[in-house]
Amino acid sequence: MVRPKKNRIVTAQPEVSYFKPRGIPLRDLDEVVLTVDEREALRLADLEDLSHAEAGERMAVSRATFGRILQKARKITADALVNGKAIRVEGGTYTLKQVRHFLCLACQRAFEHPQEEGRPTHCPRCTHSEIEHSE
Repeated sequence: MVRPKKNRIVTAQPEVSYFKPRGIPLRDLDEVVLTVDEREALRLADLEDLSHAEAGERMAVSRATFGRILQKARKITADALVNGKAIRVEGGTYTLKQVRHFLCLACQRAFEHPQEEGRPTHCPRCTHSEIEHSE
C-alpha cells in the first residue's frame, strides 16, 4: 500500500491558472497540468532562489521530496515550452498558509515570513536585522 501524500504548504492560491502559446487556438493545443504545489516549488527555487533545504522547510517536506516536486514541475514546464502546450495550474496536495512580505534594507532582498510567527528578527539571506514590512 502506498503511503498517503503529506500536505505541502503553499503561500498563495495562483492568481493566474492558465498559460497558452500565443496565436494558437486553444482547441488545437495539447495541455499539461502543473499542480499548485509544483508551481510553489518553482516559485521558491527559481524566483526566490532558496536552497532545496530552505524551500522544503517552507513547504513542510523533506529536502529530497522538495527536489522531486521541483524536478517534476520543471519537466512539465519544459514540455509545455518546447512542445507548444498549454499549462493549466490546478490540484495537488497542499494547504494554504498566510504570509507577510518584508524587505531587507541591507541587501534589498524581498522575502516572505509566516504570519503566525510574528515579525522576523533578521533577513534569511544576509542575517541583517534592519528589515521592514512591505505590502
